[in-house]
Amino acid sequence: MRGILLMIGAVTVFTVMTSFIKVTAGRVPAGEAVFFRSVMALPVIMIWLASQGKLRGGLATERPWGHVVRGFAGTIAMGLGFAGLAYLPLPEVTAIRFVTPILMVILAALILGEKFRMVRMSAVTIGLIGVIVILWPNLGGTSESAAFGAFLVLGSAGFAAFAQVFVKSMAGREKTAAIVFYFSMTATLLSLLTIPFGWVVPTPRELAFLVGAGLIGGVGQILLTSSYRFADAGVLAPFTYVSMLWAIVIGYFVFNEEPTASMLSGAALIIGAGVLIVWRERQLGIKRLARRKVEVKGLQ
Repeated sequence: MRGILLMIGAVTVFTVMTSFIKVTAGRVPAGEAVFFRSVMALPVIMIWLASQGKLRGGLATERPWGHVVRGFAGTIAMGLGFAGLAYLPLPEVTAIRFVTPILMVILAALILGEKFRMVRMSAVTIGLIGVIVILWPNLGGTSESAAFGAFLVLGSAGFAAFAQVFVKSMAGREKTAAIVFYFSMTATLLSLLTIPFGWVVPTPRELAFLVGAGLIGGVGQILLTSSYRFADAGVLAPFTYVSMLWAIVIGYFVFNEEPTASMLSGAALIIGAGVLIVWRERQLGIKRLARRKVEVKGLQ
């Protein structure tokens, strides 16, 4: 229960963070937003690591270039997602980003050599149909900006999936503290490369939202990381979809964005596909655990 509550807290905080970025998205470039999101999260993460006694040993790494590649992909994902907020309603951005775990299945098969069997294939197909349902009104409509925004967010989901597959490849070799810290550092440094492309001086209101996004983003990262200490990933994954509810509420009351039937239908398909993948991974995990117990008994 503690892990579930921490996960719900994390996705709630991240949705609020995204809404803060959306407030500034009309004028502040995405690269500048990434900088504030990353640099302001660093002190929060450092304080958390110090309180956990992980500030020294927890940051040791054997794969520095692995963190760079993961940070590069994650930074692009963040930047594309922030850019998409200027063109699409918050619920629609959130729904499209739900395709990330579905794309992870495809990339894990291509990069890590994981098996791609019927259940996973069915889930991927359902999820991609959900994406098409969400994107279709934008592709068939007269708004080129909405179509452009949809592709930005879809690209964000793709790079996020690549980043997470890379994190999965480092699991067991790199500490969680190191993964969290070096991503924020990499994102901060890479975002500075976008200065020549037109950073602006934020107004006091914009600055408050940008700083707030970074601070609560750091808190969200801590809540997310802590949740996995108390519950398995398979148990927690379905609760990430709580962010869809928050996105609809915030979008409606703050940005006057009404969810469309196509967005809700597509989101339902994507969420259903995600739950199917989680269920399948949990079943496979149970089978692997059972086989290990049998092997241990055989050795005894």
